[in-house]
Amino acid sequence: MGGFTLIEVMAALLIFAIGLLGITGLYASAARTATGAEFRTTAAMLASDLISRMWMSDRTAATLQANYGSTAAGTGYTSWKATVDKSNLPGIGSLPPTVTFSTVAGGGSSAVSSSLATITIYWKGPGDSSAHQYVAMAQMKP
Repeated sequence: MGGFTLIEVMAALLIFAIGLLGITGLYASAARTATGAEFRTTAAMLASDLISRMWMSDRTAATLQANYGSTAAGTGYTSWKATVDKSNLPGIGSLPPTVTFSTVAGGGSSAVSSSLATITIYWKGPGDSSAHQYVAMAQMKP
């Protein structure tokens, strides 16, 4: 009878240990999800910050491209990129954000063309096999 009780206790300990491992796995998964949400929120706030800066400036296509385009690396882009570099996004130093512009023809009662800004922010967390990205688009009419 004593041997049977020992087997029952060992089986109960095994079930308890498996349960603890499951809870630990759930905790790790929740932590990864929360960290990913934090990084996406940070990227969204950074993109919103740049859109706000563009709205406050001269919104003509040539000025937007010269000041905020990542290829032109104007003063607006470099100032914003300094803010991005100070953010908590991992790997941001090796994955610079891109800002591109395209022209959208005027429609409706307005024949004035507008600029469509596409902002892409990249990051790569520890243990990630590939980079993540957040893309925001905003249409700017002069």
